[in-house]
Amino acid sequence: MKCQRCEKPATFHITELTGPEPVELHLCEVCVRSYLEQGEPENLPVAPTVANVLAKQLQLGKAAEELAKLDQRACPVCGITFYEFRNQGRLGCPHDYVFFERELMPLIANIHGETPHLGKRPRGGEQGTDHQTELIRLRREMEEAKQKEHYERAAQILGA
Repeated sequence: MKCQRCEKPATFHITELTGPEPVELHLCEVCVRSYLEQGEPENLPVAPTVANVLAKQLQLGKAAEELAKLDQRACPVCGITFYEFRNQGRLGCPHDYVFFERELMPLIANIHGETPHLGKRPRGGEQGTDHQTELIRLRREMEEAKQKEHYERAAQILGA
């Protein structure tokens, strides 16, 4: 988890119980020192105003429209849509990481705290990914042909 005041990893998690609502703060070591010296949190929530509520609703509406457009995007290799990824929690092929990179990077950073891979890699892991991707694409096409009862197309896929 990242610090609420800067981009460093949060190492201190404080729950303020002084106001009407509990307020959670996630701070790094540097920011927690300044917080403790001040005695007052800088980032306490502001009382909601009508203008703030309306602005938030407009932002939510805009975000919903953008998400609907994003859900329609599909990987050209395996055909998985972003909607399917959101529901299943799985991508269809290695090319999805490139195709949905802009959307996945903030998600990965939020979950793992970092985006670069740190750690071991399987031997020969990068070899054969194109072949695996092609197999995934063919399986998906085969399933679609079967569902649409296009048996001639399914036979062509088997011959490929």
